[in-house]
Amino acid sequence: MPLGVDTSDFLQEKVKRSERTIRQRDERIAALETENAMLYLKLAQCQGSAQHERQKSTRLLQMIKLDHDYKERVSQELLELSKQVKVLKQDLGTMKAAMRQMPPEMALMLEGFKRQTLKVQRMFLSENRGLEGLQKRIQELEVSLVTANERHAREKKRRQMLHNTLVELRGNIRVHCRVRPLMDFDTGSDETSTLGRQGTLSEQVVHVVDDETVVVKASSRPGQGTKAFEYERVYAPLECQDAVFEEVQPLLTSLLDGYNVCIMAYGQTGSGKTHTMLGPPQSKDYGYHDEEHHNPQEGVIPKATRELFRLLAEKPPDTHTVEVSVVEIYNNDIRDLLGGDDRKHDVLTAGDGSLDVPSLTYRTVEGVQQVMELVQYGMKHRAEDATLIHSHSSRSHLIVTLTVTVNSGVVTPTSPITDYNVFAVPQSAPPKSERGRRTLPVPSSPSPIPHHMHSKTRSRSPSPARPPTPINCFKTKLQLVDLAGSECVGMSGVTGAALRETSYINKSLSALADVLGALAEHRAHVPYRNARLTHMLQDSIGGDAKLLVMCCVSPAQRYLSESLQCLGFGQRARQVQRGPIKRKFIAAGPAIDTGRSSPRPTSALSRKGLQTI
Repeated sequence: MPLGVDTSDFLQEKVKRSERTIRQRDERIAALETENAMLYLKLAQCQGSAQHERQKSTRLLQMIKLDHDYKERVSQELLELSKQVKVLKQDLGTMKAAMRQMPPEMALMLEGFKRQTLKVQRMFLSENRGLEGLQKRIQELEVSLVTANERHAREKKRRQMLHNTLVELRGNIRVHCRVRPLMDFDTGSDETSTLGRQGTLSEQVVHVVDDETVVVKASSRPGQGTKAFEYERVYAPLECQDAVFEEVQPLLTSLLDGYNVCIMAYGQTGSGKTHTMLGPPQSKDYGYHDEEHHNPQEGVIPKATRELFRLLAEKPPDTHTVEVSVVEIYNNDIRDLLGGDDRKHDVLTAGDGSLDVPSLTYRTVEGVQQVMELVQYGMKHRAEDATLIHSHSSRSHLIVTLTVTVNSGVVTPTSPITDYNVFAVPQSAPPKSERGRRTLPVPSSPSPIPHHMHSKTRSRSPSPARPPTPINCFKTKLQLVDLAGSECVGMSGVTGAALRETSYINKSLSALADVLGALAEHRAHVPYRNARLTHMLQDSIGGDAKLLVMCCVSPAQRYLSESLQCLGFGQRARQVQRGPIKRKFIAAGPAIDTGRSSPRPTSALSRKGLQTI
């Protein structure tokens, strides 16, 4: 640079230009950056659009592919349909050809049918006369069959009446047999689905042939075959309680006519004795409801009591009294189920030769409701236990006794007696059997038996100057007996006290069979005193009473031995002949014998002004 030249102005100008150039570049850079940012934004938008277009293109490609596949599938189906159409066209052609051939064939077939129809018509016309004859013959046979059935029914009824008359004259014991249905417990350890199946323990071997015959299939036992037993009445398994009572009902009329009556159920444990006598043992009231509502499941005891009070209701009021006693014979001891004590009771012989247990409790009743309350009370205290055969096995013999005293009329000493052929003599003393009876007054303390069921004290007031004397007074007993079931110890599985009970039960039933055997064979000595059961029922078994024995039988194979023993017992009971049964009268003066046998010798009881006939 030349000397003397001032360079400051030059440098400042240069700096300004440089600053201006830098500022322009910065502005250019800022503009470029702004443009670059806008370009980046546009690039992002372009990329988004490109991505959207690619997705759209992919969807279009998929749709094109699906459309292509659909077209291929439709084309294949069209090919199949075209083939089927070709086949249908061929079939249609064949059918058209067959249709063209059908009219002549149908004409031929119709012509053949016409010929057959004419032939059948000619046969029907030719046989119509014979058919009319057969119809007339059938009508005649139907009329003859109805006449024969009516005649058979009349003859059967007549035969039954004659048989009953013969039984009445001979004094035989009436024996009925009831076969219960098969139950689930008859299978034992087998499945219940095998119930009744042939070859199993529950196979039915006892069959009812008719209302008088029962057959036992014992061919499985060596040396034995089919055995038949006949009784006055046989009840099939499906017969109801009402059918059983229809045969028992006439005996209640005999009871009010002056005859003692005893109905006894005999059989193996679980054979249906308690069900027959009382009703379903599973229910607490044994199926009894009340006096107004009759339950078909009621047994003989409630039905007989209901019928007895129905018959008494038809008689004049205040002419009868009914007393009830409920006892059981447990381990050969008599237990009073109404007395509430464990005192010992003995069977005593009265002055007229009849048997009585004077220490028992007798309750006066006025209706069936009161009787059943007493029976149900006694059943709560009856000995029961569960065995392998029966879950409610009775371990004692139950005896329900209804004593009916009927006064048909009275007469004073000054009144003439023309109809009875007796002399009115004042009654001096009650029978010996009645003096010892224990009839309890109404206690002041609470009692387990309802208050209205307690018997009244029999107090005797001084005799008036002209006392009325009964001229047709009789006292009869209705004994309803539910015997304990005979048991096989090995089958029932009892031990301990139950085994002892079973021993006493079997001994008493064996004693009952011995008594029947002695009566049937007319032995000089009849072992009534071998057991309390036979001793207490002596008047009914071999004495002066109408006795009906209900043999209850289990039909299963596993009880075959017990069933044969029960049926054999019933056969022996039918063979007992006791002579004509006589009515019971307690009449003032000389005795009136209403039977066909000779009168008994005068006893000490008759010397007191009373005679039992």
